[in-house]
Amino acid sequence: MVVLDQDSQYVKSVYLKRDLIPSFHHFPFNLPVLQNFHEVMFHPNVTYFIGENGMGKSTLLEGIAIAFGFNPEGGTLNFNFSSFDSHSDLDEYLRLVKGVNRAKDHFFFRAETFYNVATNIENLDKEPGPGPRIIDSFGGKSLHEQSHGESFFAAFIERFQGNGLYILDEPEAALSPLRQMSMLARINELVNQGSQFIISTHSPILMAYPNAKIIQLTENGISESTLEETQHYSIMKQFFDNKDRMLHHLFQEIKE
Repeated sequence: MVVLDQDSQYVKSVYLKRDLIPSFHHFPFNLPVLQNFHEVMFHPNVTYFIGENGMGKSTLLEGIAIAFGFNPEGGTLNFNFSSFDSHSDLDEYLRLVKGVNRAKDHFFFRAETFYNVATNIENLDKEPGPGPRIIDSFGGKSLHEQSHGESFFAAFIERFQGNGLYILDEPEAALSPLRQMSMLARINELVNQGSQFIISTHSPILMAYPNAKIIQLTENGISESTLEETQHYSIMKQFFDNKDRMLHHLFQEIKE
C-alpha cells in the first residue's frame, strides 16, 4: 500500500495569475469562482470542488486539466482530438505547483464529453498499428455498446491503473447510488495504490471519502467545508428526514 502524502503528491496547488488577466468582466473571469480566487492547495489523496450550477467549478477543473497537459475533452495525456473547440483560455492564467514525484498513469474524465472520447478510441483502434487496441485497457468491449453508466464504470475499474493523477468532472452523472458507492470503494483502492484525485461533483455520496478536502464555491468565494456542512448534504438530509413536508412546500411554491 502506497498512500501519497504532502511530500509525494503529484499536484500540490493551483495559482491564478491575476496580474495577467485583462478583465474580470468577461468569461471565464467573470465566474464567481474566479472573482476572489488566488490559490487552492490540493489534498494529497482526494480534493472535491462543489457548488451550484454556474459557479464555475467545471470551468476551473477544465483549466487545471488543460494546464497539466490533458486534452480539453478528456482522456489520457496522449489523447489529441477535438469534436468541438469550446474550452476557455483559463489554463493560460493558471500555474500548477507540481510535486517532485510524477504519476505513472493519468486520466481526465468529463461526463459531458466521454462519448467523444469513446468515439475517438474506436477511430484510433480502426487504424493499423503494432500495439494492442486502446479499448482493451477499458475492458475490451466497445464503450458505445454499453450503457452510459457501464461505460463510465469501465473507465474507473479497467482503465485507471493506480499510481495515477485522475481529474474527474461530475463522474456520478450516469451512476446509480449503488454504483456511486462502488466508485468510492474504487477511489479508495486507487488512493492506496498511490493515486491522487481532483473531483468536481454534486454527489453527497462521492463527497463522503474520509479526510478528503471539500472546497465549496459560492457567490461569496471559496471556502473549505465538511460533508455535513455542505448544502448538498443538508438538502438531501432534509428531504429524506421529512419528505412530505418538503414536497408540500415545493408544490405550494409552484402554485404561487
